[in-house]
Amino acid sequence: MKITVNQTAYDLSITSLSELTEKLQINPKGTAIAVNDLVIPKKDWETYQISENDKITIIRATQGG
Repeated sequence: MKITVNQTAYDLSITSLSELTEKLQINPKGTAIAVNDLVIPKKDWETYQISENDKITIIRATQGG
């Protein structure tokens, strides 16, 4: 399935956002995900079905000062 994650194209065999975070080795703690500009609550990552050509944005919280 072809998707775009943070403006990078991927061709992955995944179906859910949880699988995506595992495949890309992204720690879900402090992470937000939007699919086609719609923020998906973390509780729905297991069941949210990714579709062909989805545009996914992953944002990680950072600390600074």
